Amino acid sequence: MARITVVGSIGEDTVVRLDEPLRVGGHLEGRGLSVRLGGGGANTAMPLALAGHAVALVAAVGDDDTGRRLLAGLKAAGVDAGAVKVIEGAATTRSVIMVEVGGERTIVNLHRTTEPEPPARLVELPADWLYVRSRALNLAPLLAEKAKHCRVIAHIPPCATGARPAHVVVGSASDLTAAALADPWQAAKAVAGDLLEWAVVTRGAWGAVAYGRDGREIERRARQVTALDTTGAGDSFAAGLIHGLASGRPMEAALDVAIAWGTEAVLSEGSQLPPDAVKRLTGC
Repeated sequence: MARITVVGSIGEDTVVRLDEPLRVGGHLEGRGLSVRLGGGGANTAMPLALAGHAVALVAAVGDDDTGRRLLAGLKAAGVDAGAVKVIEGAATTRSVIMVEVGGERTIVNLHRTTEPEPPARLVELPADWLYVRSRALNLAPLLAEKAKHCRVIAHIPPCATGARPAHVVVGSASDLTAAALADPWQAAKAVAGDLLEWAVVTRGAWGAVAYGRDGREIERRARQVTALDTTGAGDSFAAGLIHGLASGRPMEAALDVAIAWGTEAVLSEGSQLPPDAVKRLTGC
């Protein structure tokens, strides 16, 4: 299996299940509160570790009980948390997630734990693959250096020119502008530069499309399911894509794996793909 470094967030998700759709000015009924480990970096790293890869997470938590609890959860899932920085005097990232009937979620970020400087330690971590799930705009020099030694996959946004030197770029259609969706390859190339080989656009329950440097477009449809909770589905898709590519599959097959992982993620309550689902999907 591969050595994979993930750059992203780890946080505490407080979840409320709604009995009716969100609406402006509404007075809504909800059911219960649950607290669970979340954050895009953790959501991607944990299923990859459960699939047998050697996964290190580069992230930050506060110096508080919440941060210590989340680190314990990462380690229990097999993720190397040695590169997670503890910020003294800071609180750990927290979000509220409201899940509607039908599984659609709305996320409200209450607090983000950020590092004052780019995480230069990621350059020293041995990796075959690097995945970046961060909106920070100061990572480009580190990614360009890392790309000399491993394959880089980056999530967008951010969509600033040159912000994400990467071989593969992944973005959700819901996060991209109409101009970017009209020409996904050129939009991704502006962000990733000449390294870019594939631009992947996810389209929710419909599936995904991969646009290649050679002009190919690979469309894959998702099987239709009844979603329970869509939280982290995009992160599970990314984990599946990384797993597929890191296992030596061509993009066509890796896209199938990614869609299978993303689809499976919406069938259970949680911010990550659960261990039993990873086992079914991989045999690990």
